[in-house]
Amino acid sequence: MDENICRNVTAQRIRKAIDGYGDTPGLGGGFRYCKLGAGLFDEMGNIASEVRFADLAAHVYFTETGGPLPKKAAAKSPLLGVYQGRAVYLLYNGILGDRSVDGGNVLTHEIASELPPHDGPRVVYGEACRLGKKSLERYNIAFRQIPYELKVD
Repeated sequence: MDENICRNVTAQRIRKAIDGYGDTPGLGGGFRYCKLGAGLFDEMGNIASEVRFADLAAHVYFTETGGPLPKKAAAKSPLLGVYQGRAVYLLYNGILGDRSVDGGNVLTHEIASELPPHDGPRVVYGEACRLGKKSLERYNIAFRQIPYELKVD
């Protein structure tokens, strides 16, 4: 899309609708002009190869909580934040190691025991889960598989 159209034509029309023009009263409200980055998903519905941990973390956290990723989120931790007593974790791009099953993108007993601690429910997003229902209950984890369980509204 032509950036000039967005900034100068569309934005001016929206301002007139908000503030009013001539004898027509404005509707009130506001808007924000934003530039979108690359999409999270490719044409096959998989996570795009250029997506980095921070990009996906922001999307996962928003999907799970409806809010922005906390500024305190550690860059080298799978724990994204705690919302209403529920901890949200992301296992992606080898945050705990390499990309192999043992590298941290797949939830195993070893990975579950290494997750930053939280007293309460935990939601873990990852490529796959090697834990059964009873183990997930013991660790107090709800597992969500990426990319399939990510909302893209």
